[in-house]
Amino acid sequence: MTRRFAITFDYLCPFARNANEHVIAGLRDGADWDVTFRPHSLAQGHVADGEPALWDRDEPGLASGILALQVGLAVRDERPEHFLAVHEGLFAARHDDGRDIKDPAVVWAVLERADLDPHEVFALVAGGKPLGVLRDEHEADVHDHHVWGVPTFIAGGRAVFVRLLDRPGSDHALGRQRVEQVLDLVEGSLALHEFKQTDLQV
Repeated sequence: MTRRFAITFDYLCPFARNANEHVIAGLRDGADWDVTFRPHSLAQGHVADGEPALWDRDEPGLASGILALQVGLAVRDERPEHFLAVHEGLFAARHDDGRDIKDPAVVWAVLERADLDPHEVFALVAGGKPLGVLRDEHEADVHDHHVWGVPTFIAGGRAVFVRLLDRPGSDHALGRQRVEQVLDLVEGSLALHEFKQTDLQV
């Protein structure tokens, strides 16, 4: 039976990188999953009460993570066959290469490596639709599921913030196993509210 779930992401977060890589690895291993990748802006989460939302400002792309999120969403919605490559690439640019993903040149290079035309994707961003999608999906998850961070898994009407300490690398079966373990807890362990290791040792 197909498992349906969503996972939130912001390219700024290394734990979002880990979890999203596991999901991608599981999909490449042939997992029967219907996954929705949903954006959640950590920068917006730090906007003080009474201040305008990032997407209502004159230059929202100058805020941390917003340009990359818009590019990821443009590809997810308009060129979905390239999304996983771009998704991985944006995380890698930030966390493996230590690049500034606010820099359009960095994001441009990610698109080129994924065999996409950066002019086309940046034109989609300039048109404003990806920013509206970011606003709508971020705000919907905050309202409907009280999402406050990444990565959050949403399944069976429940939203759970999860930190995975390892990465799948080339082990696609490991990614599939990790995500199945998480989903079993999200969907089945309703009385388990918090389970947190006290250090970051794997």
